[in-house]
Amino acid sequence: MKNTVLKGGILVALGASSYGMLTTFVKMAYEEGFTAYEVTFAQLFIGFFGLVILNLFYKGKKRKTPAAPASRKSILKLIVAGSSLGLTSIFYYLAVQYITVSIGIVLLMQSVWMGVALDAVIQKQKPTALKILAVLIILLGTLLATNVLFESFELDLRGILFGLLAAASYTVTIYSSNTVSTELPSMLRSKWMMLGGLIIVSAITLPTLIQGFNLEIFYFWGPLLAIFGTILPPLFLTTGMPKLNVGIGVIITSIELPVAVCMAYLLLNEVVTLPQWLGIVLILLSIVVMNLKTAKKAL
Repeated sequence: MKNTVLKGGILVALGASSYGMLTTFVKMAYEEGFTAYEVTFAQLFIGFFGLVILNLFYKGKKRKTPAAPASRKSILKLIVAGSSLGLTSIFYYLAVQYITVSIGIVLLMQSVWMGVALDAVIQKQKPTALKILAVLIILLGTLLATNVLFESFELDLRGILFGLLAAASYTVTIYSSNTVSTELPSMLRSKWMMLGGLIIVSAITLPTLIQGFNLEIFYFWGPLLAIFGTILPPLFLTTGMPKLNVGIGVIITSIELPVAVCMAYLLLNEVVTLPQWLGIVLILLSIVVMNLKTAKKAL
């Protein structure tokens, strides 16, 4: 039992770390002259076909229980739900054109309190005192992590806006991932949601890409971003999460935040001050506080 939990924890940590590495790679692609539209389209295009191949592989493997057939209605729901996934990518990649990776990932993490608010509206229940406390910690951590309390406010408002839009659409993606067509295998659901993301990204980016699209994005950065952003994470997370208690799983996925900041520090030479590290720690603490009760049930 302990080995199973350990294995699940390692897989979930690898999946979250893959997401954490992603933004630094995007910034490096920008430095070589590629645009946010080229990066987003290439990632989702290659990622979708990668998931198609993975689904063919898993389809050939025997399952203990036969998978429920995917109805047209279920597939359509997943495609529509996947549009938020595409919007998350394009908003987030536009955001980091104007702000640092460190601040970008902090803004994306606002999806934690947005998720609490969305759940309260849908369930028509007031959040618990623990969740309210966690949200307050997140907001304080965000003020510290963006460094607005200690330096003059020089953040690009376009980056802030796109970052918050990315967090909002990411909140919808998380909700959809946990509620839409859950009777289907996770890998199959990822494929159809990725198709929805690819459709919405194509609709947004193609008018710009037609004017001039650098095919060299498909040589290196496109495949790299697809591997770390759309292929490995679903594979690791769908394999590791079932081995864990939900609360522990959510806590482990928060490793994405320090991984993203460390990658930006090491590869992009982004400066991260002590107050910013304190803010990041507070955000991580809030995630632990919010999921502590659930995690304890597994112990």
